Amino acid sequence: MVRIIPMAASSIRPSLTCLSSSPRFPISLFSRNLSRTLHVPQSQLFGLNSHKLLRRSVNCLGVAESGKPAQASTATAQDDLLTWVKNDKRRMLHVVYRVGDLDRTIKFYTECLGMKLLRKRDIPEEKYTNAFLGYGPEDSHFVIELTYNYGVDKYDIGAGFGHFGIAVDDVAKTVELVKAKGGKVAREPGPVKGGKTVIAFIEDPDGYKFELLERGPTPEPLCQVMLRVGDLDRAIKFYEKAFGMELLRTRDNPEYKYTIAMMGYGPEDKFPVLELTYNYGVTEYDKGNAYAQIAIGTDDVYKTAEAIKLFGGKITREPGPLPGISTKITACLDPDGWKSVFVDNIDFLKELE
Repeated sequence: MVRIIPMAASSIRPSLTCLSSSPRFPISLFSRNLSRTLHVPQSQLFGLNSHKLLRRSVNCLGVAESGKPAQASTATAQDDLLTWVKNDKRRMLHVVYRVGDLDRTIKFYTECLGMKLLRKRDIPEEKYTNAFLGYGPEDSHFVIELTYNYGVDKYDIGAGFGHFGIAVDDVAKTVELVKAKGGKVAREPGPVKGGKTVIAFIEDPDGYKFELLERGPTPEPLCQVMLRVGDLDRAIKFYEKAFGMELLRTRDNPEYKYTIAMMGYGPEDKFPVLELTYNYGVTEYDKGNAYAQIAIGTDDVYKTAEAIKLFGGKITREPGPLPGISTKITACLDPDGWKSVFVDNIDFLKELE
């Protein structure tokens, strides 16, 4: 079964970044300073020849009409934002997906995979229920968020989603337990293709695949989410720049015509990772409607949204507080269309209270 190394109470350290806002520069102060620079009265600044005066002001401030200094300024802003992303206190919080029978899934995860039911949340006005399961408290561990939509008992997993990864002490014993509980084994225990790590694949009652990896004790037994992408280099660059993830390793397997890249916020034996898989020649996948998203903590959802837009992502929900609970979030799609949600770190901890 799973052995867990205790982790610190929380890997999120609140920062003043999320409590601050950018001060606005008053137009009156701008015009007063500009009038002094141009040696003209303020009353003339916004008259018929204002565009000429403003152009003069631009040149006085050292910005050529050619736009080259402006380009340099834009590059500096990009570098500053990239640095901020790298220093932001980010952590993978939970992975969200839909199931057709919540009680059945909870029973399988707790009895076969050793997870704990951390909490449930019913939202009758929206006709859905959430259940959070994992191997430790949400403020310090990566967990699963199951969603049951009233009356929907089946979903299409699609071809793009791959699997979740769970680290266990003994893969063979875990597989035997799954079989005893009536679970489905998709791949019997044995070394991974082209490697030595002992793995197995099982399926939960809804058909989601779990890769069991034989490892020593780890603080994060729920250790992987695997998604397929159509352009691996593009995906790596996006997750490095927009998400601030580190490329931990890549492995090419030409015999089986695929390449993987492991991305995350720390080493694989201590942190959950995103496993991106590129199958030779495949550029698009059917994503179905079962898998939803990964949630990631951030100190500032507004700056996060800026970075996502700048580095090739698409914002699907502008940053701001959720109605009713005031937790600030922003949602986005990566270049392959996979969804992620960023959640304000301090608001997330308050929500858990």
